[in-house]
Amino acid sequence: MSQYYSDDESREDDAYSLPDVEVFYHEQGDYPDSETWEDGDGEERPTGYYFWYCFPGCMPDSDPVGPFDTEEEAIAAMRDECE
Repeated sequence: MSQYYSDDESREDDAYSLPDVEVFYHEQGDYPDSETWEDGDGEERPTGYYFWYCFPGCMPDSDPVGPFDTEEEAIAAMRDECE
């Protein structure tokens, strides 16, 4: 999992700031019994890149958003959503 700032990278130099989003790859079939990986219809989420809001070492604050074809697309969508 990669961690990013939701607004932009300007906070990276702030010693008191933490990234608040994780971007990760999910392969369909990795977690077949986990409710986290089910969509609203009870089906497993498809393979691809996702993001969710959370601080390092903490549980996610949102459901996974995606899938996206690339990590870059997931980052761009996350930053667009936060504007």
